[in-house]
Amino acid sequence: MTSPAEVVVIGAGQSGLSAVRALQAHGISHVVLEAGPEPAGSWPNYYDSLALFSPARYSAMPGPGFPGEPDHYPHRDEVVAYLRRYAARLGADIRTSTPVTAVKADGQAGFVVHTASGQSFRAAGVVAATGSFGNPYWPVLPGQDRFAGRLLHVAGYRSPHQYAGERVVVVGGGNSAVQVGHELAQVATVTLATRHPVTFHPQCRGGQDLHYWLEASGFDLLPPEWLSHYLGDRWVVDTGKYRHALESGLMDRRPMFSAFGTDHVVWPDGTPEKVDTVVFATGYRPHLEYLRGLGALTNGLHQHAGGISTTHPGLAYVGIEFQRSYASNTLRGVHRDAEHVIPPLTAHVRNAPAAVGL
Repeated sequence: MTSPAEVVVIGAGQSGLSAVRALQAHGISHVVLEAGPEPAGSWPNYYDSLALFSPARYSAMPGPGFPGEPDHYPHRDEVVAYLRRYAARLGADIRTSTPVTAVKADGQAGFVVHTASGQSFRAAGVVAATGSFGNPYWPVLPGQDRFAGRLLHVAGYRSPHQYAGERVVVVGGGNSAVQVGHELAQVATVTLATRHPVTFHPQCRGGQDLHYWLEASGFDLLPPEWLSHYLGDRWVVDTGKYRHALESGLMDRRPMFSAFGTDHVVWPDGTPEKVDTVVFATGYRPHLEYLRGLGALTNGLHQHAGGISTTHPGLAYVGIEFQRSYASNTLRGVHRDAEHVIPPLTAHVRNAPAAVGL
């Protein structure tokens, strides 16, 4: 059992690094435990062609700007390199290849964090900053267990080459579904299967990128309680090429199929169609299984108010989608959530209740 720091940060992607920056500003000692081989979170594991939907000028964390031409859309590998450099500048104690398996309550110090290597870390506070990529959401449909074709989640997709000549159905109507579907349509016959028509939103408006308006209007700061009134169905950010791909027949969109057969899907009108591969681009859920034994989850979900645990004093979250605002889990916005949760965590670590006689 080691106690190298007052706070353990779980995850060294953009969320964990934002938490480190805020902890350093408050003088709180910390150690960061990262499951992957480098401090870049889940970014190295995304599909090969992934590019940000935000230009470089709107894709930076506090400090030096994102490298390159400000209006270019950074590639996945550019983000990995950026986070690697950001971590180096912070100079934090980051333990890579150290996945966390469980967090347990400890009567003396607050928490004991257990890792896959058998190491344990005692700390007064814990910041859960593991995002959601490690917990892809898989819908379950009738006959799915008998389907002999290829089933994968977009989390496991890398490039289109191995699907050349296939009949592919991509399930989902969000950015990842449409981007991957469009890429696959260059080499395969592709259908997007969605419950609602795809909603496109222009990448540029009034001569400015969408992200200019998100920042300038304050939309990035809108709270989750209000966002549902504005967003409705998820949009697909589009320069026009994705809409054109659907309208031109490069790929098509159909209502979600109702079931699987052994080598086919069944469309809502009862028509079976043989398919080779089904890709679920159906989103993710917070990756927090290591908190289950602590009792911090209800039906698999964390209980929090703006990132502050409502079940365990000393536990905080950073990097949850819509945690406090539209931009909560983005490169440009996650620092605001870290700066929100670290002051109360600091007060807890320094035993503020005792200082006032409680």
